Amino acid sequence: MHKRILWELARRILDTYRYDTQLWRTALAGPWLICFLVFAAAVLGIPTGLGTAADVMLATCAATLVLACAGNILAVLLALTGLRIPRLYAGSLLSASGAVLLVFYYADLELEAAAALAGIAALLGGLGGLSIGLLRRRRFTMGLLLAAVVLASPLALSTRGNSDTSPEASVSNGGPAPIDAENPGEPGNYTYRSFTYGSGQDLHRSEYGDEAELTTATVDASAYITSWPKLRTLFWGFDHSSLPVNARVWMPDGEGPYPLVLMVHGNHMMEDYSEGGYAYLGEQLASRGFIAVSLDENFLNYSAWSGIPDNDFKVRTWMILKHLQQIGIFAEQSGNPFYQKVDYSRTALLGHSRGGQAVAMAADAGRWFKNDPALAAAAQFHIASVIALAPTDKAIDNQQARLEDVNYLTLQGARDGDVHDFYGDRQYIRSSFTGAASSFKSSLYIADANHSQFNTSWGLYDQSLPAGLFLDRTDIMDGDAQRQIAKVYVTAFLEATLDGKEVYQDLFRDYRSGLQWLPGTAYYNRFQSGGNIVVATFDEDRNKNTVTGGTAEAAGLAWREEVAKDRESKSKATYGLVLEHSTKGGGEGYYRIRLKNSIASGLAESGAAGLTFSMANRNADSKDTPDAAQAAASPDVEVELKDSNQAAARLPLNEVMDILPLPQTRFTLLPWLEERMSDGKYGDLSEAVFQTYELPFERFIEVEPGLDPDKLSEITFYLQGEGDKIMLDDIGFYPKGISMEGSKQTAIIQ
Repeated sequence: MHKRILWELARRILDTYRYDTQLWRTALAGPWLICFLVFAAAVLGIPTGLGTAADVMLATCAATLVLACAGNILAVLLALTGLRIPRLYAGSLLSASGAVLLVFYYADLELEAAAALAGIAALLGGLGGLSIGLLRRRRFTMGLLLAAVVLASPLALSTRGNSDTSPEASVSNGGPAPIDAENPGEPGNYTYRSFTYGSGQDLHRSEYGDEAELTTATVDASAYITSWPKLRTLFWGFDHSSLPVNARVWMPDGEGPYPLVLMVHGNHMMEDYSEGGYAYLGEQLASRGFIAVSLDENFLNYSAWSGIPDNDFKVRTWMILKHLQQIGIFAEQSGNPFYQKVDYSRTALLGHSRGGQAVAMAADAGRWFKNDPALAAAAQFHIASVIALAPTDKAIDNQQARLEDVNYLTLQGARDGDVHDFYGDRQYIRSSFTGAASSFKSSLYIADANHSQFNTSWGLYDQSLPAGLFLDRTDIMDGDAQRQIAKVYVTAFLEATLDGKEVYQDLFRDYRSGLQWLPGTAYYNRFQSGGNIVVATFDEDRNKNTVTGGTAEAAGLAWREEVAKDRESKSKATYGLVLEHSTKGGGEGYYRIRLKNSIASGLAESGAAGLTFSMANRNADSKDTPDAAQAAASPDVEVELKDSNQAAARLPLNEVMDILPLPQTRFTLLPWLEERMSDGKYGDLSEAVFQTYELPFERFIEVEPGLDPDKLSEITFYLQGEGDKIMLDDIGFYPKGISMEGSKQTAIIQ
């Protein structure tokens, strides 16, 4: 019997390819193409550093080998079952499906999502291969029909959209006049030149090799990095004990001295170099009289082949200090391009992603590098301003940067699929002032901006391939438009804080004053001056009846102090006041602050110009997936000021600025994938994003001429509509315009 069984098994194995006719052998092109595409997407997402052509060739070889080996093994196993099917074709199709499942599973998709995509890929690959086989057999009608189905499937997916909502930009009748100044997003009048400095021995980039104009010594980061894989050393030619100090420089012509701006990239594939992606900012700033320097920290970035160095956040920050130290040395060397060109009192740091966190840490470097010689060497530079583009905000050594009397600006896109939470808002909250009235902080939330397009080298997707293929780009703004926003805001911020051009401060107080320079989308800006008189921040205690500047009461409203949260429902480490209209059948509810006498008396002395507060529209909170009408709803809010003589003036808020709904953003092509990618981080549609409102006293006096702003006693917020819900923060009074000259030496690295 066992001989008969062995003979039957041998016969079946010999008949493995019996049913794989010419039609099915030709149809193998379908599974092979699926296998090739998924391997190509994977390899392009984890580049080898040998170039795109080499990566594609590697994907070709991998697809062929996997299909040849796994496809034939499965064909033999299918033959042993006796199934009368084209076994090589079926085995190859199963192999391609398995490859897709494994690639997407290890690319941060949950198993069920990876399995679903593998099934779809197998179906499309099978039908595609069959159409090729039919066409070769001259069965054109059926072959073309199947080909049309295969080609139309991904097209239908890409054009489906995901039904999220993005408000339109709005200009109220009560909006500010356009800023009467030149467009800060346009090139200036300075001529400039660009060059590089570096180790002179870079294995991959000649600009830091023999083409470097200035040669720098390497630095030893062994005190911070303990793990540096040998593969990383093999690629770069150095280890953590000899990191290079490389950078690209754009320097204005002329004698100077000029303000210095260091730009720091974030975490990207180390083989896909990042620092050149800010040339658009470097050229822009140099043309307007700033020395712009883009630092090379690619050797600290992630690689699929060698991971990422430990402690990379801290070392990114430490490298900023080493560059400042190096530039300080250059600036003292006669004949050096930097010689006597650097104005040490006017230094700014700009970072993107992890670089955005690093620049804030560098401005508060004493928190981590108290005993490091680099800290003392960089102390001659006075960091007046910090800019963060879509920054991270991770605690390092259980500490986070706290900026004091440093001008701070952060930009964030609502369609950021990488740093999808508004982490820059947390650093904004941790930035404070100690009476430096000329300093300010500001944030800008951009409805249709994403993460990668702030860098011209990072491509179109916020996640690396292959998972990035499933991010929806339907409503993401054009890359040039997004970078125009960056140019306008970065230049205006630096000219306001380093050059004393106070006129540009209006852009940060109210984005509408600069809409003539900006592409069309919805914006949300937050602003606070160091000269503000604080009435309520809601962080002093958990007693909702008391605020910093007085006492509070409410009627017709549900009201509570609540922690502000991000998309993942994590705390932003600040509290706000949530007001929700609870009166049934109409009527209005109110929240009232009775001011302390000290606040009222201080108004006359300070020369305050008006009432300021930050507010988030929370009308879309009631459902996880609000419909378009609900998401677009705006609360009906009125604000009243009353003085000690009982004169009162009440102002509808939408007469000053429209209350835009918050963007409700889906990130993936299919809503089903939102919670099945990247550990479900895309699950929430929005987060608490604040808009700052400034209501000049003049507007209230127009309503009630008898109102005396120097004798204010009450501030009242009214909610009119049933179900209206808002969150308030940073209530106070803002000063009249103040010259920015005093901001030049507000912060010293210490």
